[in-house]
Amino acid sequence: MTTFDYDLFVIGGGSGGVRSARLAAGMGKKVAIAEEFRFGGTCVIRGCVPKKLYVYASQFPEHFEDAAGFGWQVGETRFDWSALVAAKEKEITRLEGLYRKGLENSGAAILATRAELAGPNTVRLKATGELVTAERILIAVGGHPTPHADLPGHELCISSNEAFDLPVLPKSILISGGGYIAVEFANIFHGLGVETTLIYRGKQILSRFDHDMRQGVQSAMIAKGIRIVCEDIITSVAEGEGGSRVVRTKAGETLTVDQVMLALGRVPNTGGLGLETAGVAVNERGAILVDDYSRTNVPGIFALGDVTDRVQLTPVAIHEAMCFIETEFRGKPVSPDHDLIATAVFSQPEIGTVGLSEEAAAKVFDDLEIYRAEFRPMKATLSGRQEKTIMKLVVNAADRKVVGAHILGHEAGEMAQLLGISLKAGVTKDDFDRTMAVHPTATEELVTMYQPSYRVRNGQRV
Repeated sequence: MTTFDYDLFVIGGGSGGVRSARLAAGMGKKVAIAEEFRFGGTCVIRGCVPKKLYVYASQFPEHFEDAAGFGWQVGETRFDWSALVAAKEKEITRLEGLYRKGLENSGAAILATRAELAGPNTVRLKATGELVTAERILIAVGGHPTPHADLPGHELCISSNEAFDLPVLPKSILISGGGYIAVEFANIFHGLGVETTLIYRGKQILSRFDHDMRQGVQSAMIAKGIRIVCEDIITSVAEGEGGSRVVRTKAGETLTVDQVMLALGRVPNTGGLGLETAGVAVNERGAILVDDYSRTNVPGIFALGDVTDRVQLTPVAIHEAMCFIETEFRGKPVSPDHDLIATAVFSQPEIGTVGLSEEAAAKVFDDLEIYRAEFRPMKATLSGRQEKTIMKLVVNAADRKVVGAHILGHEAGEMAQLLGISLKAGVTKDDFDRTMAVHPTATEELVTMYQPSYRVRNGQRV
């Protein structure tokens, strides 16, 4: 019988890796987890958590403006970028401490080093060169922003990683990309007083979202003063006077800004991980290939989270970790359920969505009923703000099942979480119709849209 140093060795201290290590160690398994940077991964250290804190910070100028409509007089205001950065750092340090404490309390060994595969059941600790063995090795190293290395001057640009800790707040910024990261940061920087331009190769931002959500956000951003340039790309970045950035685009425009941020997707952190040595298969993007149970092609080696490029969301990595534990250590095979994942874009206004967009649903179902409401939220009636809220349900006419729910407006992400439960349970439009409204709320529109706004038959609106 082969004897291993560990029952489980986890490479990567993000949400998925930490959850796996903590649960396995809590069951009495001998577990080690290696992390070369800080525990918490992208989400806690340089992703979801600091981003949401910065979203809150960027919303205050509008809150101050709105206050006048409700009888409040707000005095002179001033924003301190360094104070925000310091407060953010304090909070993520607190959260990292909780991650470490959870691991320590469970009995997992914490190794402050990069770890690489040295064979099917063997890991090399880079800090010491030591080789350790494990019956199971779990790779949960996440991903990183695409560097766009083919772009001349890419080294003069920042990514979302650096955006949180800039030494000074720029006066102007150009953000390249049209996905949720680009859109969120465009709203953040604009809200903090930065002259912001977004450049995107497509015809409209947020290409994977429902068209009403995309159009609503883009219109709102433009109305706020964010410049959005579509169907164009950056062709070069050069250093200008005073440390500025001179940007040229394919359409022939030249822009001079303080910072250029590239938000052009993310790629798995598989470089230099020793995957070739162990024989672990990857796809053309470098993502580790796994089956329904997070198993790689090499017995004893598993992978989950962003490094597998399945669904790049923190809750998904945590869910995959829990399924891994159930399957491998509790003898209850469970495969991750990636269907109907609710998600949010923390733009301003927010998008909350679950299920199929109208466009995607039209490719699956022959006959759709679309329920859509667009209105000015109650708070805006006194503040004077012209923003709009959009509620939308996509319904399969054949069985009345709600196959998509999409919201644009304040706290849309919170609403999407609850809608996710409903759609997961197989709710029908009749269930919505039977539900009493909560008044006055924005979400009462979801249960008072009794007649379809229009239908889509065989992909055509009628």
